[in-house]
Amino acid sequence: MTVEEMKKKKSELGFSCEQISARSGVPLGTVQKIFSGITKRPRYDTICQLEKAFPMEPDSNPYPCMMKESVSAYLIYGDGTDHESDIWKSFRGKKQGEYTLKEYEAIPDEYRVELIDGVIYDLNTPTTIHQQLAFEISIRLREYIRQNKGLCMVLPSPVSVQLDEDDRTMLQPDVVVCCVRDKILRSHVYGAPDMVIEILSPSTRKKDMGLKLKKYITARVREYWMVDPDKKKVVVYDLEHNELPAIYGFEDQVPVNIFAGKCQIDFSEIYSYIEFLFEKE
Repeated sequence: MTVEEMKKKKSELGFSCEQISARSGVPLGTVQKIFSGITKRPRYDTICQLEKAFPMEPDSNPYPCMMKESVSAYLIYGDGTDHESDIWKSFRGKKQGEYTLKEYEAIPDEYRVELIDGVIYDLNTPTTIHQQLAFEISIRLREYIRQNKGLCMVLPSPVSVQLDEDDRTMLQPDVVVCCVRDKILRSHVYGAPDMVIEILSPSTRKKDMGLKLKKYITARVREYWMVDPDKKKVVVYDLEHNELPAIYGFEDQVPVNIFAGKCQIDFSEIYSYIEFLFEKE
């Protein structure tokens, strides 16, 4: 349900902002700003929460906010369904596959998105396991570089990467290692970094293992890791030397190929530190 549809429902049902706040759990001030038009582009989660205030039509979709990625993202993977809840579907009169950095940069910072070949993808809020894995890997890479007085820089998320040096792709990897400092701008990385690490999640698994892998290969990223918390595996692509990946477990020390294996990330140590998080819901 869009904001305009909710405004129409509010008028039809005679709901006050106070009633909508009480029924949805959204703070009154937020409700007032949205329905008065002060807030032009509410958070997606807020829209989903506001929908709870309005009675469900008999034939309506009971789960309109379950779609977290845009329609073209699903078309890439063979789902031809026309998802009416796609919030980017008619953004600025364009459709998926036609977006550029102009539209990407116009999206409010509160939205976490990626632009890949003109398609905008929503990014879910990362879990604590996801964040800790990215952080622990980053600090170990940084420590190795510093001890060896290297010029490479470790850039953890949030960091934007203009991978193809065009206006149709801007990625948001979890961890980036860039050894050519001229590529590192104030706002983002321009061009292919030397190493990219993605922490897999159910919502990004297909994209990270398929579409983004192809993008990194084409852009000549030297090394690509996919860290899978659910399977406790690390899939390593040494894109300079091997076509096939090496697969490690969370009990292994994983060599970093861009540093000729001299740097090794001890996943048993990392897992031991954050194991308690895997036992929580």
